[in-house]
Amino acid sequence: MTVEEAVVRWWRRGQVLAVATVLLLAAGTAAWALGAAPVAAVPWVAATLLGLLASTATLVAAVRERRPSVDVIAWLALAGALAVGEAFAGAVVAVMLATGALLEERADARARRELSALVGRAPRTARRVAATGPSPVPVAEATVGDRLLVGSGEIVPVDGRLLTVAELDEAALTGESRPVSRGVGEDVRSGVVNAGAPLELTATATAAGSTYAGVVRLVEQARAGTAPFVRAADRFAVAFVPVTLVLAAVAGLAAGDPGRAVAVLVVATPCPLLLAAPIAIVSGLSRAARRGVVIKGGAALERLAAGRVLMFDKTGTLTVGRPVLTDVVTAPGGPSAGEVLGWAAALDASSAHVLAAAIVTAARERGLPPGRARDVREVHGYGIEGVVDGHRVRLGKASWVAAGAGPAWLRQTRRRAALDGSITVFLAVDDEPAGALLLHDPVRPQAPRMIRALRAAGIRRMVLLTGDRADAAEAVGHVVSADAVHADCDPAHKLALVRAEQQREPTIMVGDGINDAPALAAAGVGVALAARGATASAEAADVVLTVDRIDALADAILIARRSRSIALVAVLTGMGASVLAMLAAAAGWLPIPAGALLQEAIDVAAIGIALTALLPGRTHTVPMNATDAAVARRLYAQHRDVRSLVEQVRTVADGLSDPPYRLSGVRGLVRRLQEDLLPHERAEEAELLPIMARALGGAEAVAALSRTHAEIEHQVSRLARTLRDLPETAEPEDVVDVRRLLYGLYAILCLHNAQEEEDAFSLVPDEPREPAAV
Repeated sequence: MTVEEAVVRWWRRGQVLAVATVLLLAAGTAAWALGAAPVAAVPWVAATLLGLLASTATLVAAVRERRPSVDVIAWLALAGALAVGEAFAGAVVAVMLATGALLEERADARARRELSALVGRAPRTARRVAATGPSPVPVAEATVGDRLLVGSGEIVPVDGRLLTVAELDEAALTGESRPVSRGVGEDVRSGVVNAGAPLELTATATAAGSTYAGVVRLVEQARAGTAPFVRAADRFAVAFVPVTLVLAAVAGLAAGDPGRAVAVLVVATPCPLLLAAPIAIVSGLSRAARRGVVIKGGAALERLAAGRVLMFDKTGTLTVGRPVLTDVVTAPGGPSAGEVLGWAAALDASSAHVLAAAIVTAARERGLPPGRARDVREVHGYGIEGVVDGHRVRLGKASWVAAGAGPAWLRQTRRRAALDGSITVFLAVDDEPAGALLLHDPVRPQAPRMIRALRAAGIRRMVLLTGDRADAAEAVGHVVSADAVHADCDPAHKLALVRAEQQREPTIMVGDGINDAPALAAAGVGVALAARGATASAEAADVVLTVDRIDALADAILIARRSRSIALVAVLTGMGASVLAMLAAAAGWLPIPAGALLQEAIDVAAIGIALTALLPGRTHTVPMNATDAAVARRLYAQHRDVRSLVEQVRTVADGLSDPPYRLSGVRGLVRRLQEDLLPHERAEEAELLPIMARALGGAEAVAALSRTHAEIEHQVSRLARTLRDLPETAEPEDVVDVRRLLYGLYAILCLHNAQEEEDAFSLVPDEPREPAAV
């Protein structure tokens, strides 16, 4: 390393030089205040020489690298101050240079803190559980299906599904400081810390494909890019140098005073261009990271701010992307729905299949205790079987569970699933078909609100792309109010559609699958959802959502636009003030010492404006205080609990298809509606709707929900009155009225639940549940 390189490194570090110049300036000022002007000049000159030395080294390095440098202005200002005997002004300029470099370093570090918090703590080993006990292996050797042990205080090495209750510190991924309790069967992401007792999990991804490895790669990419606005500012700053030199020369010659030229050089500062613009952009990256959005550099942030057309993949983007249990159908005279679900969950607790997580989660949400299965055997492509509660239970495809076409109820269930676009998993007990589980990929509750927020933010066109069939695509398109829907799209078709839209207006493409990667790369900005792990789409995208809330995208666009605006304001304010100061100095209205102090103030002001990009701004998120959020979460838990009761309304109505028409099941349903459903709806009316009205700015915002609460109570009352005078075994004409009321009530309940999830519960901020007792 040469002497010049060593000095440049020391200069860029900033701390030593800043302390030295500030102390020298302070010492000289103290001596001057005590009346010892000759003594004061000594430390001032020393500070000026330090600044001149560092500036010279920087210029030498720039010449060797054949790149232009604006430090020539600072060098001339320092040399000129010494030449005309303005040691105080020279010391102030030296302090400005040193503190400016230090401010840049600290501001950049502050702005990047959220982006770099994950780097450097990736786990290196995993403990694989074998017959002989746990043994450490390199994390790269962990494979899908491995049973892993994670000790207290250790980082979860790969994505997995919990086999035991766990208490986790997820701050590294979510920023949430409180521990979160997770139950058996829940998914856990790599990178979180085990804050409780040792836990066991089944690996659902390799280390390279897990969340943590992907986020670390994304952070590194986010550090690398330079925004076009910043590059333009750099070029303008270089052009600023000859303009400054010409103005200084003209001022000095016109006045016949070299001091006039030095005064211009002292106040000439391109720092608002060189520092404020990149600080504002990186601050925007930091704010987006806090919202769970990793933007890969300033260029991606600017393109995100400029987007006007939004194109979505459907599955995993507008929909949840994973199946959710919607109903449990039981064989006539067979086990109850709870028994069917409990047996299925017991088998699936140790399975890594994507449907297994949905079944285990549904059992947990319904309060079913986790059963124990033994002799479990998974048959690839067909299902899983084992012994539960002394019964041989088989779970999987209809052809594997039932011989031939199967009973009538099974065939009806398959037809119903085909009409609803649902997935069916059938269950047999001791070789007899006993029930079926219906699963569906629902539209994300936040999706319609996010679409409206994006339109309000300036997105003019929404386009839905999917490889799914047209009827399913159109249904989702109607829910989210898409402007255009393209179904049956393969990757090549998506790519062509994105390119066509990109030719008309700046385009943002959102997807989460491998087949979305080409379209993400071709769009003006590609946005990938990677909350459940790294995928090819995340590697190809410019922006990555690391949280499983798509409404974070609306916040990211608002943050991007605000950051770009703040960068522009900081540059215009700082450079405008600098130009005015230069003109004042050229006219002789600004003495050299005052100009030096003014230049320092301009730089600090410009950087301060840029740092406001770190402060909270307007977002899509609706504010809600902690008390209201806690009440809403409690009511949402009750809302989830009554989902199975809503599905029972349809099941009971379907059961009245064939004689004899026994009404005992309907009467039992009405009792449950009166005892469980209606109290919950009344609690929502009394507690939830006032919270939502406060959050949304008025009672009119929740008027539709209030109206459906009243309609639900009315329909349950009508059903109860209809049953009052009917015998236990009804006549066909009486059953027509009962079924009509049941199906009508089911439709109202489904619509009402969808409205509540979109308009109310999607507003509730995420917060971990209370830690479980150990």
